[in-house]
Amino acid sequence: MNNTYIYPSLTRISDLADHPFQVDALGKKHWSTGDYVALKVNRIGGGFEVELASGRMIQVFRDDILIGALGVRHATLEATGSWKKVNPRRPLHVLTGAGLVGLMTSKSIYVPELIEVNYLGHVMRNGRKVNMQDFALQGPVVDYQMPTIVIIGTSMSAGKTTSAKIIIRLLRRTGLNVVGCKLTGAGRYKDILSMQDSGAEQIFDFVDVGLPSSIHPAARYREKLIQLLSAIQHTGKEIAVAEIGASPLEPYNGDIAFEQIRSQICFTVLCASDPYAVLGVMESFQEKPDLVTGIATNTLGGIELIESLCKVKAMNIIDHRNWKELTTMIDKAVKQA
Repeated sequence: MNNTYIYPSLTRISDLADHPFQVDALGKKHWSTGDYVALKVNRIGGGFEVELASGRMIQVFRDDILIGALGVRHATLEATGSWKKVNPRRPLHVLTGAGLVGLMTSKSIYVPELIEVNYLGHVMRNGRKVNMQDFALQGPVVDYQMPTIVIIGTSMSAGKTTSAKIIIRLLRRTGLNVVGCKLTGAGRYKDILSMQDSGAEQIFDFVDVGLPSSIHPAARYREKLIQLLSAIQHTGKEIAVAEIGASPLEPYNGDIAFEQIRSQICFTVLCASDPYAVLGVMESFQEKPDLVTGIATNTLGGIELIESLCKVKAMNIIDHRNWKELTTMIDKAVKQA
């Protein structure tokens, strides 16, 4: 392994840690989404850890050299930024712990200062730049026919990954073989690793098809999504639990992901940060979820407001006393699929 560099988790699909490469500076006109780049840490800010390709976290220090990937992030509660805004002669920012890199354009006051880095150059082999697409999943495209429990949200940090973990655990208790996947969002390995820890036999996300985040031109994202869904179908598992990261109304292409798998959805869970946001998502998509959970269901007040306002079942699924009812609901939906 080349120990000159730190390899954040967006490199997990690559062989960069084990095979040689060069670093050469390129003019910005040659940059594109998913390019691997070498970056020297200039300032660690308040968020001084990055997620390794193993999923573990490592503290970084000034003058460490990271291998990141150029990308775009548009988080409603944390930070926004894009490689397209970068001036190569000025500092960039590590926009996610996974090593997504660009220029920060805005940040919540509640989020620590981001790691600031200087561009050293692109990762190169045989005179050409190395991109995440070079390591993307390949394979025959097939129709996606796997029964799917889909988890969407009214925003980021509404409880989607926690809900996915609980549902996977309950499915495994019934003896089903489960695939866990995240179809949209900004790449972090921890989310799908937590699905694996909860019992998913295989895990996937958009990073596997070469995307640092799912903010991508719609037509191209759809192509990559079809490749991802084909890989999931090829596993031969009985059911998928699919998280659509962020909110379907944000620029992560969640609406495309939802439409692409709509015919195979047997149960829809909406994780809500606020009861009124439930109504907004339902009206925007003309879709009634089978269950609302998340932060908005933490109290009886929130549950009652959701049920009276939206005429949909609401439940705090973190409370294990509700697991029997939830299992019954899911089992019925799966048998009807």
